[in-house]
Amino acid sequence: MSFPATLQLLLAPLDAAAPALGAPGTRPLSFGGLRTQIAETLDALNKVGIGRGDRVAIVLPNGPEMAATFLAVASCAASAPLNPAYRAEEFEFYLTDLGAKALIVQKDVETPAIAVAEKLNVPMLRLTPRREDGAGRFSLDISGMPAAKPSMGGYAEPDDVALVLHTSGTTSRPKIVPLRQRNVCASAHNIRTTTRFEPADVGLNIMPLFHIHGLIAGVTAPLSAGSSVFCTPGFNALKFFGWMEECKASWYTAVPTMHQGILLRAGHHKDLIERQPLRFLRSSSASLPPQVLADLEAAFGAPVIEAYGMTEAAHQMACNPLPPLKRKPGTVGLPAGPEVAIMDDKGALLKHGQVGEIVIRGANVTDGYESNPKANAEAFTDGWFRTGDQGVMDDEGYISVTGRLKEIINRGGEKISPREVDEVLMDHPAVQQVVTFGIPHDKLGEEVGACVVLREGMDSSERDLRDFAAGRLADFKVPKKILFLPEIPKGATGKLQRIGLAQKLGLG
Repeated sequence: MSFPATLQLLLAPLDAAAPALGAPGTRPLSFGGLRTQIAETLDALNKVGIGRGDRVAIVLPNGPEMAATFLAVASCAASAPLNPAYRAEEFEFYLTDLGAKALIVQKDVETPAIAVAEKLNVPMLRLTPRREDGAGRFSLDISGMPAAKPSMGGYAEPDDVALVLHTSGTTSRPKIVPLRQRNVCASAHNIRTTTRFEPADVGLNIMPLFHIHGLIAGVTAPLSAGSSVFCTPGFNALKFFGWMEECKASWYTAVPTMHQGILLRAGHHKDLIERQPLRFLRSSSASLPPQVLADLEAAFGAPVIEAYGMTEAAHQMACNPLPPLKRKPGTVGLPAGPEVAIMDDKGALLKHGQVGEIVIRGANVTDGYESNPKANAEAFTDGWFRTGDQGVMDDEGYISVTGRLKEIINRGGEKISPREVDEVLMDHPAVQQVVTFGIPHDKLGEEVGACVVLREGMDSSERDLRDFAAGRLADFKVPKKILFLPEIPKGATGKLQRIGLAQKLGLG
């Protein structure tokens, strides 16, 4: 391998005095301090019998402690970050499904996970931040656990599981995705290569750190290059520009809905953007409308690179390259780490220009779902992992994602890509945000629906938008139902959710 295959080796050669983690109003933590924190955490976990292969669930607020805890746990055990916003029933499902050997929570921070862990007899380790010693420094209280020896202690090896996440489970029971040290390190290397991270870079992290995007692109990849990460409490459009100035950010990564929230306020911060120019902006986890990409580049005077990722690939699969290489708005760029191809439903690889399922293989791709032979049989064909996304590759190798196969609307046998309808409606001057989705229909199977958020101070009607779409789309693709909402429902990571949206809105 041309890159370190464990997190310990990834962080080992970095300048001990250079800043690694930062946070609002807090002294930064150096790489030397981060390595000390990791070593102390390893020692504490090993003392109570937790080691390589053991699952440690983490329920912490977003911030530098969450970033440091993920890296520390993942360096010597299997880290399992969970969304702090889960309800008790969700925590019970995930802690049980994971077989968690312990749960890390922050002292004096209330969470339903505590009562669930007590009910399930999952030992708890309480974390106390030590911000006076730098962003991300913490102590771990192990006094409630008996001394024990782990079956395998010390730092993790390349084949050990570093990170355990679940798929979203929007259409079925969530599947467990184990990502090995070598998967995580390969993805960090791929992202570092694409973004050309340097030690002088400062990343402003607004992504949640229980999600693959934030964990790998937001934290691990930039740290692997010796650059620093400013860890915020989470996305807040009102505080974004203050944080950007405080940390002197050179880049950030986000999902499209976050970019749109930032854009709404960018006009009030032109002086700050000129004083503190970004090197680039990165977008991933959902389709970025080309109109939003153009507006971002105009507002920030910097290139926007759209990337394509998923949990099973330890995040990045493809990405638009930075200048002077060509970027193609509307595509997710070129393969950026793993091999990428297009496959038909019979398992044959297709030529450029032919639409099929996007498939991948490479060092960053999971070996398979845990304890789920049926899902693995469906997901892997001849060594290729089927992403579940429909797409096409052009003659230059640029990939366009035309839709999630499960999200394609089947209207009486006519297949409609929701993204195509989104992009047409986004061209309407009054439309700020849109998500197209299928509505159950008793005769056609599905009908086309859309939720729209209008720009502030602008007005439109359902008839107006339908007429606008009808001038650009075939009749069967024009939404039959358009809802105007103040805000479109989003998932935990800020992504717009098409699957299940009709049911959530009481349609059909």
